[in-house]
Formats: sequence, C-alpha cells, structure tokens
Amino acid sequence: MKSTDTFKNTISAYLEKIASTDTAFAEKLNNPEKKIDDCITYILNQVQKSGCVGFDDSEIFGMALHYYDEEKIEVGKPIQANVVVNHAVDLSQEEIEQAKSKALDEVVQQAKDKMLKKTKAKAKKEDQPSEVVQGNLF
Repeated sequence: MKSTDTFKNTISAYLEKIASTDTAFAEKLNNPEKKIDDCITYILNQVQKSGCVGFDDSEIFGMALHYYDEEKIEVGKPIQANVVVNHAVDLSQEEIEQAKSKALDEVVQQAKDKMLKKTKAKAKKEDQPSEVVQGNLF
C-alpha cells in the first residue's frame, strides 16, 4: 500500500485528536486488528469507487472514522496512488520576517553574481589582443 506520508500522518493526527476527547473511539482506535495502512487503503478504495477526484476534509476524515467504527469492513485491494494534502502553514510574525529577509538576501546575492559575471566577461573581452590590420598603400 503506497500513499503519501503526509496523507497518512494527517489521518493519524486527526484520529489521535478524536481519541483524546472520546474514550469510546480511543478503544476502537487501539483495536489491534485495525491498522492505519488498512484505513488508508479503505479510504483510497472508497475514493476510487466514487469516481470523484476532490473531497472535503470532513468526507475523508469521515471515511477514516467509519473504518474504525465498523467491526468487519471490506478494506479492498491496495492502491498505489499519490495523494495531495492541502495544508495552510501558520507562521509567527517573526518567522514571516525571517523568511522575507532570507528571500531578499538571496535576490541581492543573485543580482550581485549576475553583475560580477558581466564584469568578468567584459574584462576578459578587453584583455584579448585585437588583430591589427595593416593597410596596403599600393
């Protein structure tokens, strides 16, 4: 069973969050017969059966919860797929300022390197002796 680790980690984190507040679900999550890889396979098979390519987070999380809620559930065959997980990264104001500063430093360095290349190319061209052509008077 192959899927992106981010998808697997996102599902696991969600399930752990639910289990931390719901003791009944925590017992189901800790069922030794239930495995996260099988949960992911179940979700991928359900997505494939639907024929849709985009889902809301709540739909996918609902499938994961359903997998753990059911005693006997048909997981399906493993599917090799790439899963895209949309995440918004929350940065502090300090982290944003550091990222801006780093990006600005990189742009300035690239501009300096470009100018230096032009200067070196021009100097190299001037250093080459030019051919002297002597005219013939006759």
